[in-house]
Amino acid sequence: MPLYAYQVLDKRGTISSGKLEANNEIAAASRLKKLGYTPVSLDEVKKSVFKQAFSFAHKVSLGELGLFSRQLAAMLNAGIPLTRSLHALGKQSSNPTLGKAVIEIGSNVEGGMSFSESLRGYTDIFSDMYVNLIKAGEVGGTLEDVLLRLSQQLDSEKLLRDNIRAALYYPLVVLFFAVFVMIGMLIFMVPFFIDFYPADAKLPFLTSAIVWLSSTLRNFWYLFILAFMLATIVFSSYVASDAGKTAWDRIKFRLPIFGSLIQKTVMARFSRTLSTLLSVGIPVLQALETAALGAGSNLVEDAVAKAGESIREGQNIYLPLEESGIFPPMVTLMVSVGEETGDLPSLLTRVSEFYESEVQIVTKGLTTLIEPLMIIFVGVIVAIMAISLYLPIFSVITQVR
Repeated sequence: MPLYAYQVLDKRGTISSGKLEANNEIAAASRLKKLGYTPVSLDEVKKSVFKQAFSFAHKVSLGELGLFSRQLAAMLNAGIPLTRSLHALGKQSSNPTLGKAVIEIGSNVEGGMSFSESLRGYTDIFSDMYVNLIKAGEVGGTLEDVLLRLSQQLDSEKLLRDNIRAALYYPLVVLFFAVFVMIGMLIFMVPFFIDFYPADAKLPFLTSAIVWLSSTLRNFWYLFILAFMLATIVFSSYVASDAGKTAWDRIKFRLPIFGSLIQKTVMARFSRTLSTLLSVGIPVLQALETAALGAGSNLVEDAVAKAGESIREGQNIYLPLEESGIFPPMVTLMVSVGEETGDLPSLLTRVSEFYESEVQIVTKGLTTLIEPLMIIFVGVIVAIMAISLYLPIFSVITQVR
């Protein structure tokens, strides 16, 4: 959805500026008029290719967003007005992207726009879940409580991501090292050994394959780079499509070691987000859709979208989730019990806590298990290369004897 930068006049004649998302310019202008503003200028914000490529440098992390939420809640509890709190937090923020956005949001709120509506112009920082919870807090007069819930939610999400990264970091580093060693041996070591082989010697299949690969890599290295780039582009384009996302999610869920870890992570995110949304009074269907988007899985999004149709027809929440086959029995059972007892948010919190602790335990176990496996993996690659290179020399020595 395009992002528009605007300047508007409020009822007092004060000019204020900000950003909002809309399908087109007409929809953006209509939305501003409904809020009681007179649009002065409206321009679509277009990022250059260079800025898009290097936008990661100032991205707002979960930790920074959680800290902002916690600080804002503390300032509001102390009786400091919202606009003054936002301006103060924007000026003291160590992240320039977050600081600038918060100051602009404060100006919009000062001009008469609601806090939640101001946040919608910064979807690269504040997710749908964040905005919906803030809106619910504004309507219910519990903005401070909602901000504290958001900080807890973001802290839990950060811990979850850190656990996943801890499990994946070591094997990825070792895998990169193994590839680096193999390429180094093919480029520098294999040519050295080729001079030792007699010209008319019949090389073993494995040695012939490694000699051919070394020669191809040294003479046509650019083709390997082009092939890698092309494969990356094709894979990224496919995964970016709806069908590709779904297929990739299915593959990730079925991975032998990491599949269970990924599924538990998705369930933890979904359960905690849904619990937080329901606890502040967000309608069930809207809460399910937002939680599915925050889960980070296209399979969950598709399952929830189908479940929404059944729920609209009067069916219980747990039945379509159970029929999808994506959600583990524990999740659907807790949802069923929560519906019966009317305590669904509390039970979903327990589910999320269970899966978060499981992820923590699994990541520690994986780190312990993967470390020796990766060492063996690197050793096997080096051993195969060494054996294949020395094998013809041993054969020649045996024939001479």
